[in-house]
Order: sequence, then C-alpha cells, then structure tokens
Amino acid sequence: MVRAIVGANWGDEGKGKITDMLGEKSDIIVRFQGGSNAGHTIINDYGKFALHLLPSGVFYQHTTCIIGNGVALNIPYLQKEIDEIVSKGVPKPHILVSDRAQILMPYHIDFDAYEEERLGGKSFGSTKSGIAPFYSDKYAKIGFQVSELFDDDILKEKVYRVAEMKNVMLEHMYHKPLIDPEELLKTLHEYRDIVEPYVADTSLFISNALKEGKTVLLEGQLGSLKDPDFGIYPMVTSSSTLAAYGAIGAGIPPYEIKDIITVVKAYSSAVGAGEFVSEIFGDEADELRRRGGDGGEFGATTGRPRRMGWFDAVASRYGCRMQGATEVALTVLDVLGYLDEIPVCVGYEIDGEVTRDFPVTAKLAKAKPVYKVLPGWKEEIRGITEYDKLPENCRKYIEFIEKELEVPITMVSNGPGRHEIIYR
Repeated sequence: MVRAIVGANWGDEGKGKITDMLGEKSDIIVRFQGGSNAGHTIINDYGKFALHLLPSGVFYQHTTCIIGNGVALNIPYLQKEIDEIVSKGVPKPHILVSDRAQILMPYHIDFDAYEEERLGGKSFGSTKSGIAPFYSDKYAKIGFQVSELFDDDILKEKVYRVAEMKNVMLEHMYHKPLIDPEELLKTLHEYRDIVEPYVADTSLFISNALKEGKTVLLEGQLGSLKDPDFGIYPMVTSSSTLAAYGAIGAGIPPYEIKDIITVVKAYSSAVGAGEFVSEIFGDEADELRRRGGDGGEFGATTGRPRRMGWFDAVASRYGCRMQGATEVALTVLDVLGYLDEIPVCVGYEIDGEVTRDFPVTAKLAKAKPVYKVLPGWKEEIRGITEYDKLPENCRKYIEFIEKELEVPITMVSNGPGRHEIIYR
C-alpha cells in the first residue's frame, strides 16, 4: 500500500511531524522531488531536528529511507545530514539512493546565487540551493545521473563537454571564475565514494516490497501552491510538489497511490516572494508569527521570518483538489487559542467580482480577501487527545474549514510533539 503525504499550500504546513508520525507505521519512506532547499522540523525522543534531504523516517530502525530519482541529490549534504543525526545519538539509518537520481553539482549552487544577484530586485527569492539550475540542466539533458559516476569514460567526456558550455556563461554573462574540468572530475570521484554504499535500483526495490505487502510512504516537499504547473508561477519551485508526481519521482505505477494525506495549516504562512491573498502585516502578523509553530514561524532552511496570514479557504481547497486529497491533517491549531475572533478568507474579490475558485497568478495579483469572522475559543488546547473534549468554538472552526475544503479532516495537530495529535 502506498500513501503520499503532501502540502496543500506554500509549504511549511507541518508535514515533517505528520510524516514522522506515519513513518512509525511504514516500511519504506521515499523523498520523490526537490532537494535540500526546504526543511522539515521534527521533534522526537532524540531531540529537535531540521531535515532537508533525508526522508523523515530516518529516526526509525524498521524503515528503509529512499532518495528517489526525482530528487536533486546534493551528495556532500546527504553525508553531512547522516553524520549530524548519528552524532546526536540516532542509530545509523537504512538509506538507499536511486541510481537514476541526478546529482546537484557544485556549480548549480553558484549559478543560483549569480542569477539572483543579476536579477537584483526582480529575483525569485530563491534559497540559493541550486535547485532551479539543477532541474534546468536535468531537462536540458546535461545533468549527471548517479549511475554515470561509475563509468569513468562517460563521466570524463561529459564533464569536459558541460564545463565548456557553463564557462561561456560564467565568462560572458556573470563575469565569474571558470570551472576547471579536472577539479570537477576529482570532486565527482569524491561524490562517487560517498554515495556508493547507498546506490540501488530503488524502483525495483519498491516494486518488490509492494508485492510483499509492505507499506510505502511518499514524502513531498513544499506544497501545491509552489508547483511549477499549478502554483503561483513563476514564484514556484522547480519540481512538481503534487502527489501525482510521487509515482514518477519514486518510480511506481500511479494506481498504487491509495491514500493522499494533505497537510493544511490552521492559518497561513509562506516563505519567499509571491502572491499571498490573506497576508497580514504589522503587530497582528508579529504576534501570530511569534506564537506560531514551535518557537515561532521561521523557515527551517533559511531561518527567514515567514509571511503570515489568516486561513485561506480558496487556496487550501484548490491545494487539496490538485493533490487529490483523500484526507486532511490540520496542523498548528493550538496557536490560535489567544484570539477573540478568527478571520477566514472564504473568497477573492477580483475586478469587483467575488470568486471561490483559485485563479492564475496574473489575476491573483489583483485579488482582495473576502473574510468571514468566526468566534475564537480563548483557551489552551495542547494536551487534549479526544476531539469532543475540544472547546465548542474550536470544533466549529475545524468543521467550518472541513466544509470549505470538501475533504474530511481526519487528524488535528495541537502541538509540535510526535504524539500531540487528535484522530477523528
């Protein structure tokens, strides 16, 4: 059985905790897209961790964690993350890396930074992790596949060919130091030695596991609104954030994905630039940011303060639809306990007309939020484990959101700890 866990919004929905929870009941956990550009914060018995490239199942001994073919594989970063968790007392995880995954090259990170610098004020708010240059090269067919590390002739020829091409841009467009192909080859030989113990035909491994009735969890990064096709283009990421892509990024048939748990936040937050209709500012935003998440709303990768907003039913319903959500996990509900009233964005006013449907980016830029204000519950709900023990206004807030999303909310997270969850 395959389940996917994905985000409905701009990322930062609290997927790490839910993945960590569901990892307990899974045999295999697969990262199927993205790279080390976004993080999941996980709090468990070993401590507090920000994972970037590793799947969230690395804290369990019974799981195999797979870096799928759809991932941007930063090899030294992978090694660094493994060393970091082991140094904090976590037993060495079982990790497999797809032989078809592509390698994030050192120059991808450079090009990412150079391009943001060149764009100046019109930049995309990139995390400068090399993700856009990586995927550009992959689809331009000048990327390096893990399997190619193990064929010296192919590797050498390709390194020289690609360096020649990149150096034209470095010299004439960015005016930056050139790539030395011999140095690059040496680096790639180091990468080969690091990754060799983990390399496998992961698609075959998962296929065999499914025949044996094993449970597979696909772990998505970011959320629907950062998808290059269906998100707030061009302020999106460079790999598909949708559960459907999980089939490709992990190498399994699409019909195997039976359950799509979509994580939705009880309010809105976003890191980086882009349209954000229900955004709030000033003291109101500061207060929500300070109380939000565990230790405040700051990016797990960048430490950037997140942009804050009220719950956006238009964006979240769309996000759930694009994911194909079969159930919803609603997170950080406990944060809202300080409010007398809670606004919820139920529509967008665009050119004088109100719509409940999420539009393309050009129209989104003109959208103004239409709010419905719900009464707050004014009490601490952390520690409550049964749904009917929640304050009445809190239950009404959840049920209002569920009706707006048109998908059942099966889990409500009311604290950052692994077991602070209410099942409905």
